[in-house]
Amino acid sequence: MSWIDKFKSKSGIGKKIPKPTPSWIECKSCKVQLYEIDLEENANVCPKCDYHFRLSAEERITQLVNPGSFIEHDANLTSGDPLKFKDLKRYKERLKTAQRDNPSKDSIISGTGMIGDHHVELCAFQFKFMGGSMGSVVGEKITRAIERAVRELNALIIINCSGGARMQEGIFSLMQMAKTSAALNLLAEKKLPYISILTDPTTGGVSASFAFLGDIILAEPGATVGFAGKRVIEQTIKQKLPEGFQTAEFLLEHGLIDQVVHRHDLRATLNRLLSLLKNAPCTPLRS
Repeated sequence: MSWIDKFKSKSGIGKKIPKPTPSWIECKSCKVQLYEIDLEENANVCPKCDYHFRLSAEERITQLVNPGSFIEHDANLTSGDPLKFKDLKRYKERLKTAQRDNPSKDSIISGTGMIGDHHVELCAFQFKFMGGSMGSVVGEKITRAIERAVRELNALIIINCSGGARMQEGIFSLMQMAKTSAALNLLAEKKLPYISILTDPTTGGVSASFAFLGDIILAEPGATVGFAGKRVIEQTIKQKLPEGFQTAEFLLEHGLIDQVVHRHDLRATLNRLLSLLKNAPCTPLRS
C-alpha cells in the first residue's frame, strides 16, 4: 500500500458514507411493518388498520392550527419540589431528565393560534414528559389559558393525553382539578366555547376534571379514556368488564362524549364547531 493509500485509509477520504437505514415501525394494532416516512405523511395513522399512534404536543399543534399562527405562552414555567419527594430517584432529578429529553419544560404546551379564521387558546399535553402527568404547572398553564380566552374573547381547546395527577406533587397536584374546573366557570359566564379533545390515554385526575367539562367533547378513534385502570376496576367490583370498555367508541355509545373524530378530519371539524358555537361563518381552512 502506497503512502497515499495509507493516508486515505486513516483519514477516511474516499470511503463511501453509509446511507441511513430506513426506519420501520410496527403497528401496535395490526402488527404490520410501516415505513416511518409514510406513517408521518399519513398523520401517524396506520394506513392498514387506521390505528392512531400517539403524537407529541408539537405535532398536535402543527396539525391543527394555521401555519405560523401559534404563539406559545408561559413556556418557562417549571414545577417546584414542595414535598422534597424521593422514590428510586429524587423528583428534581426526574424533572431534569424529562426537560432534557423534551422540548417543553413540563407536560403541557399552551398558546394562541388560529384555526381557519378563528383565534383560539390551545393547550396540548406532552405524554413523553412523565406520562403527561398533571402537576402545578399544568393547572397554572390551563388556568392562564382560560383567563386569556376570557380577556381576548377566544375559544379554548384542550388536547388531553395524560396518565393523571402527578404523585410527586401530592395534594398540590390534586388541587389543580378544582383550580381548573373553577376557572372554566369564567369561560361559561362569558359564553365562550370550550372544546375538549380526548386522545390516548386520557385518565386519572385529568379525566375527572377539565377533560370532561367541555361544551363539546371529541375523541380520537380507539383512545383509552377513563379514571382508574381496567384491572383495578375489575379487582374492586369482582366482575369482568364488557368488551371495549374505556374506549372512545364505548363512551360514545353510552352518551359520555359527543363525537369520535378521525385525525384527518379533526381540523375541519373544529373549524365547523367554532363557527357554530361562535355564530360565525364557516370559512374554508387555509392550508
